[in-house]
Amino acid sequence: MPRDEQKNPIQVIERMMRLLEVLAQHPEPLGLKQISQYAGLHPSTAHRILASMSADRLVDRVEPGSYRLGMRLLELGNLVKSRISVRELALPLMRELHAHTGETANLSVRHDDEIVYVERTSSGRSAMRVVHVIGARAPLHVTAAGKLFLLEEGFARLRDYAKRTGLAAQTRNTLTQVAALERDLERIQRQDFATDAEEAEIGVRCVAAGIRDDGGHLIAALSLSTPADRMKPQWGALVKETADRISQRIGHRREPAKIGAH
Repeated sequence: MPRDEQKNPIQVIERMMRLLEVLAQHPEPLGLKQISQYAGLHPSTAHRILASMSADRLVDRVEPGSYRLGMRLLELGNLVKSRISVRELALPLMRELHAHTGETANLSVRHDDEIVYVERTSSGRSAMRVVHVIGARAPLHVTAAGKLFLLEEGFARLRDYAKRTGLAAQTRNTLTQVAALERDLERIQRQDFATDAEEAEIGVRCVAAGIRDDGGHLIAALSLSTPADRMKPQWGALVKETADRISQRIGHRREPAKIGAH
């Protein structure tokens, strides 16, 4: 290794990351000249670092002078993915949401035709009851979080859910007709977050947004539960922003909007 690189290993790491970023942006193998140009490095410097990375399987040398990302990165990525805990990564942001609003923040997942609450942050100020206790369950159609999963499954399968469950009422506000539930899901689709208006429990309103993994799959929902008279309209966007930040922490990258798309 040249003496300047021995003296400045941090610079070598920075250059290595630049090379990885270049290869990550191009699905096809790249030649040394292209890689050097994109990374802003001298070809001899790029070649030296790529040779070392190739020995560690961080990059693959497809043919002489041509490189792509290596299988070692896939192995490491799978290891990271297997160790990701949505609850662990979500909790700090749930606490932040709770501190900002003073209301109960919930993390829930789908199990069959129900939502299961797996984490919550609350100061005890709210009068939330059984529905929002950790481990408690609720039908999908009565909760803001559950409606997100119904929307994800698609309108075509909504009637199957309705037949299985009968859209049983939990309060006088529960949506028990497929047409009414469809209209509500269409509204949720437009605004990108869900609400329920005392549909699971009289006196309690919720707003929820989805959490997606690196494959774009809906894996959990973040919701804010409040006494009905304390819910604020602006909290929908706040919950959505927080859910998006949790999604980013577990590897989700939102597709950029297409030019001309509406």
